[in-house]
Amino acid sequence: MPQWTATVSAAHLARLLTPRPATDRAAATAPGARKLPAYRGLADGVRLLVLEGRLQVAARLPAERELALALGVSRTTVAAAYEALRAEGFAHSRRGAGSWTAIPEGHILPSRSLEPLPPDAAGSVIDLGTAALSAPEPWLTRAMQGALAELPAYAATHGDFPAGLPVLREAIADRYTARGVPTMPEQIMVTTGAMGAVGAVARHSVGYGERVAAESPSYANVLELFRETGSRLVPVALRERLGGWDMDTWRRVMRDAAPRMVYVMPDFHNPTGTLVGDDERRELVEAARVAGATVVADETMAELVLDGKESGVRPLAAFDRGGTVMTVGSASKSVWAGLRIGWVRSTPDVVRRLVSARAYLDLASPVVDQLAVAWLLRGDGWEQALASRRDRARECRDDLVAALRAHTPGWDFSVPRGGMTMWVRTGDVSGSRLAVTGERLGVRVPAGPRFGIDGAFESYIRIPFTVSGPAADEAAARLAQAAELVRSGAAPEGSEPSGLFVA
Repeated sequence: MPQWTATVSAAHLARLLTPRPATDRAAATAPGARKLPAYRGLADGVRLLVLEGRLQVAARLPAERELALALGVSRTTVAAAYEALRAEGFAHSRRGAGSWTAIPEGHILPSRSLEPLPPDAAGSVIDLGTAALSAPEPWLTRAMQGALAELPAYAATHGDFPAGLPVLREAIADRYTARGVPTMPEQIMVTTGAMGAVGAVARHSVGYGERVAAESPSYANVLELFRETGSRLVPVALRERLGGWDMDTWRRVMRDAAPRMVYVMPDFHNPTGTLVGDDERRELVEAARVAGATVVADETMAELVLDGKESGVRPLAAFDRGGTVMTVGSASKSVWAGLRIGWVRSTPDVVRRLVSARAYLDLASPVVDQLAVAWLLRGDGWEQALASRRDRARECRDDLVAALRAHTPGWDFSVPRGGMTMWVRTGDVSGSRLAVTGERLGVRVPAGPRFGIDGAFESYIRIPFTVSGPAADEAAARLAQAAELVRSGAAPEGSEPSGLFVA
């Protein structure tokens, strides 16, 4: 199968190169700012687009003449910019084949080794690597007590339920129905966490070497899962400032790349917090249906609405007319990450095939955890636990936003309405070097390249809503100190710490 290469039109690249009103223009007009030659400004603009993931690596650049016309500059300016990009390793060219974007050789990509912070370090290190909070009590304890009360009936069985406990499948189906997506228990397979759900779907639906289109940036662990299963990832850039999906780009990817699967997180996307509107959801499902692609909708953040009572959008499956959408859900973010219970919602025949294939993976999910989640869903425990989780995440979000604005006023971010994460542009500071230096100062944070493909998003970090009050202020202060060390050249060279756990 030939490698798919995106082709960037001159008009599209010209739009991407338009300065941002609040950041790029301010920097260009700051007192003492040195005016760059036109070719240098163009080369820097393209380089930044590549590093931020807004321009795909290996994308074919427009011909010099076409880009010059679109930008209103001379062809000599474009030729000089391309030459500068080639010299810096951000573009490659071949006679007769044009030029395409690249990442310089030696650029250190994120490590695959993801290890949690040791418990004995928790007192001295502020860990912003994991987008998860402590359990909402007393609801977790009550759920476990309810599970233990029901356990004797299940202890008398073999304990293996590959599709999940019938009582939990029914409770999950009822919740989908209440959200406007009529669902039968036969459409649900319970898994070991959301990652177990995505892994089962990927192994069932995507052959080795087939393409998977995903939002860019996207959830780091899922990207690694697709790499490990041999999929070819096709990044599709999100609109800036929580602007949702660029449907023109999605339609072009569906047509030209012909992905076998599409992985999206439309509800409070991790890492950016983006919430996609109904119109875009409808258009994506239809485009995938026409292209014959399966859409995996990751809804692990869907119920974490922090502003208002409802998100105001419908589940992606509500726009599905025939089995195009497979939905992944989980109790990990809504309740507690220690409840390793996730699920897949699809058509009954797909669920049957997933269940059959599960025998070669993990057989079944823990019975006690399933009973605990069922206990929560059947009464008001789920809503009570979710309300507690929302209150805590909102408090952390608001405190972190205030702390970042006070300590790092030059950083740029949009505040999401929900979810657990915020995507922060660190300006002139490398996110990877910031992560290295930050850990030495006692704050762990994942750099942007973890959430991209081929080294993009170097000038970003992800910040989860997991600390509040003095801890939030101290985290921002340490990040600001780390940024100063990076700017001054006193920070050590190197990539992000390889042991940083990202969830």
